[in-house]
Amino acid sequence: MSVEWYKLSAEQALQQSGSATDGLSNDEAARRLAQHGANELHEKAHRSQWQIFLEQFKGILTVLLVIAALISAVLNEWVEAVAILVIVVLNAVLGYTQESRAEQSMEALKRMAVPIVRARRDGQLREISARDLVPGDVVVLETGNIVPADGRVLSAANLRVEEAALTGESEPVDKEPNLVFDSDKALGDRRNMLYSGTIVNYGRGEFVVTGTGMNTELGHIATMLQSVEEDETPLQARLDRLGQILAYAALALVAVVIGLGLLRGTSDVKELLLAAVSLAVAAVPEALTAVVTIALSLGAQRMLKRQALIRRLPAVETLGSVTVICSDKTGTLTLNRMTVQVVDVANHMFRFVHNDATNRLELERQAGEGPTRAAEPSLDLLLIGGALNSDATLSVEDSQAIGDPTEAALVSAAALSDLRKPELERAFPRVAEVPFDSDRKRMTTLHRTPRSMAEMPESVASVWQDLVNTNLPLPPYVAFTKGAIDGLLSITRNVWVEGEIHPLDDEWRRRIMASHDQMAAQGMRVLGVALRPWEREPDETTEKAMERDLTLVGMFGLIDPPRPEVRAAVEECRAAGIRPVMITGDHPLTARHIAQQVGITDNDNFLTGQELDRLSPSELAEQVREVSVFARVSPEHKLKLIDVFQRQNNIVSMTGDGVNDAPALKKADIGVAMGITGTDVAKGAAEMVLLDDNFATIVAAVEEGRIIYDNIRRFIKYLLTCNVSEIAVMIIGPLLGMPLPLLPLQILWMNLVTDGLPALALGIEPAEKDVMNRPPYSATESVFGRGMPRFIIVFGVILSIIALGAAFGLWREGDEAWRTVLFSTLVFAQLAMALSVRSEEESLLRTGLLTNKPMLLAIVVTIALQLVLIYWRPAQLVFGTMALTPRDLGLSFGLGMLVLIIVEVWKAVARSRRR
Repeated sequence: MSVEWYKLSAEQALQQSGSATDGLSNDEAARRLAQHGANELHEKAHRSQWQIFLEQFKGILTVLLVIAALISAVLNEWVEAVAILVIVVLNAVLGYTQESRAEQSMEALKRMAVPIVRARRDGQLREISARDLVPGDVVVLETGNIVPADGRVLSAANLRVEEAALTGESEPVDKEPNLVFDSDKALGDRRNMLYSGTIVNYGRGEFVVTGTGMNTELGHIATMLQSVEEDETPLQARLDRLGQILAYAALALVAVVIGLGLLRGTSDVKELLLAAVSLAVAAVPEALTAVVTIALSLGAQRMLKRQALIRRLPAVETLGSVTVICSDKTGTLTLNRMTVQVVDVANHMFRFVHNDATNRLELERQAGEGPTRAAEPSLDLLLIGGALNSDATLSVEDSQAIGDPTEAALVSAAALSDLRKPELERAFPRVAEVPFDSDRKRMTTLHRTPRSMAEMPESVASVWQDLVNTNLPLPPYVAFTKGAIDGLLSITRNVWVEGEIHPLDDEWRRRIMASHDQMAAQGMRVLGVALRPWEREPDETTEKAMERDLTLVGMFGLIDPPRPEVRAAVEECRAAGIRPVMITGDHPLTARHIAQQVGITDNDNFLTGQELDRLSPSELAEQVREVSVFARVSPEHKLKLIDVFQRQNNIVSMTGDGVNDAPALKKADIGVAMGITGTDVAKGAAEMVLLDDNFATIVAAVEEGRIIYDNIRRFIKYLLTCNVSEIAVMIIGPLLGMPLPLLPLQILWMNLVTDGLPALALGIEPAEKDVMNRPPYSATESVFGRGMPRFIIVFGVILSIIALGAAFGLWREGDEAWRTVLFSTLVFAQLAMALSVRSEEESLLRTGLLTNKPMLLAIVVTIALQLVLIYWRPAQLVFGTMALTPRDLGLSFGLGMLVLIIVEVWKAVARSRRR
């Protein structure tokens, strides 16, 4: 795309593309199709489903377990071997299920293609497949068409194109074939160009194709989308580091045990290998993958209840680590609906404000007091003129305005003042019009006025009575003209001032332009409305005849307003230590105004895409620390900004709804798409979809993410404390002269059932009180951070000493039940530990046993299952257990519960140190 087509005239564009106004010949089109390929998007080859499944076995912990299973098989311990392999396969299936979700973003981009288009071939207008379009084709468009390729506009009759999905522009763009630009322009400012995938909102036109397939702006986005490498989430990185640490620790322990055995002259190699397998099994938290997956799934279900749909499970926790939220403007922070925000009539300016009591927008005078009586007729006349001079309609069922976004806003504004378009049209039927065109930038409609009040609906009659009481002449006809204020003033002679007509002198012009500039500076689109009375229907309904000697009634200031709930959500983000940033393709003044309204920025600073291009990497890094509003940016700029934030060690969330947002959504640590207004492309590239398009839902999701990360730390702390206790038993026992203290299957039972069920209950532990009143934890923080290793080692050893203490005497006495006592004591101690780790410092008495009822259920079920293993004969044969006497069972349970007291003392010391 080296040719800057927007800098060429229509004739130059045809010449450059080797085409003419009557299009290409069929032979030339066929040659170009062979040269450029079909007009469609191409997709990179993905990993096969088998590749994804086999990759699940590459992890070092998985390899360690497979080796342990093979050794067990060699030793003819088939039960242990099969049990270990079942765990490996189950974990692989869980990982495969997460990774094998097909990417939908490219498919969604392909669906934006158009099957049939009208193009000129051999001088004839023909319908052809959009796949067969080539550079140089001349294509004809009309209202409702999807633009099938990129191109330079050749002719246009009131051609307006909806480009919000591609550029972020919140209103349709007028296309002008005669425009030629000398300087560089952002995509949204190239009003002589058309882009693939955008929609013709109004009018008709023709364009010459300049790019097809992957050489369009849509194709450019597809290339970026496929080139973005997805990084590991913070949780995945932490768990990978944890796996490496555990694997190396297990290998080291196995080497030490085998080495010590050989040094002691142990001749029973099978016993040594069995001890090695037991240690490997003890070191690996087999339940961890399943528990993490289930905890994330439960978190995703809770988020769904709060209107946030999670597409990739690891994203659940990533939300809790977010430090920067980069948000698109249109449809994300705003309603994606043009709305009249300000109305200005001579000497009076009013603003539409939301009334919480009535849940409606109501007019309020800028100075703060309500509308003065003198201004009301002028205000009503302006609203009537705006509604009548539009082609938008008002739905009878739900009172929603339908049509061009700007005109729909005018109809809605009138309806809010009980001036409904259907009633106005019955009272003032349109008899003629001069349509809008992009040269004049205005539109005029002629209406017959009612002959008497009896002909009017009641709501209109009361308004019209106010106008009768003023000096407004009431001839049989009245014409309303609306358009850009500068063009309107050139055909205006008078100004309407509180019921009186005043000459439009220089002073009034200055006052009108001052109000216009004030609204424009706030990013609003400004439209003026003027009228002219007619004694009879004019002979000519032409621009020249009707658009002169007008009387200006007032002006509308329109904008796509912020969502009402966004400001509170932004404040919550700041309280949680999260920085909100706006990145949009829209106009800088509009972007800045919305950002100030919702609290993203409190200054006037912003950067445009062109300014970003001129900054060096170091300058850009410095600017993004200070500037929170980026406007007129392209998809490349969004990627660049996210990359800069990530290089500054931020965890970045990007929210958006358009096609242009898709690469940035995929690049961000967590992409968040809008569910209602969002395109399929954006949803396919995102990790999370907001079902209610509510920015505030992100804050709720962040809270859930933080809760989940805290809970993941809790059950990792619990699982590893249990694993260390098992390893310590396996090392200390032989040093005391005891035989193998625990069998591999007994360790597997503890790791999967005894540890697994309480760990799941820890995964749904309620939130800590300060979860959203603290900064997010660093993404580089180890999962072992904040003193966890000390706790794991100390209490792992304590649990092992308690268990060995319970069994050592029995072993010395020759009681064959010693191993079952050790096994049971360790199980009960681990259950007590599950209750204790529910809070880092808070006492269990203060936390309360009933605040996590699933935990109580998990403990009761685990105790019942343990009793089955002790007293049910088939289980005894498989797990090598024996029935315990009541005394031995009571000893095991009592010593296990001793852990509760020890941990409470530990917490009390920690609380006193913190104070």
